[in-house]
Amino acid sequence: MINQVTLVGRLTKDPELKVTPEGTPVAHVTLAVNRHFRNHNGEIDADFVQCTLWRKAAENTCQYCRKGSVVGITGRLQTRNYDNKEGKRVYVTEVVAETVRFLGAKPQGVVPEQKQEEVPIG
Repeated sequence: MINQVTLVGRLTKDPELKVTPEGTPVAHVTLAVNRHFRNHNGEIDADFVQCTLWRKAAENTCQYCRKGSVVGITGRLQTRNYDNKEGKRVYVTEVVAETVRFLGAKPQGVVPEQKQEEVPIG
């Protein structure tokens, strides 16, 4: 079976680094990905894809990217579910990143020699 996703888009907000109770860095980001056709009004719509980044990919993305940064993400599609506070089952489909590539210009304050172009997870 093949489960591989490749996306290029812009971050919808500044990424925020979190750490699991076990000490593993993680970041959840939303990537705005333009569609390849125009709608009935002649505008290009975008899809907003939830992505989960782990370890160094999460750390580097939070350090070097901001809202609007263009990134390429390669990973796998994953689904999960949980019960919310009201007791309703919530289903989530997300991309779990395997690599993250920074494609846009560097935001202000980034030190060039520390920037990493591609970060494998693992």
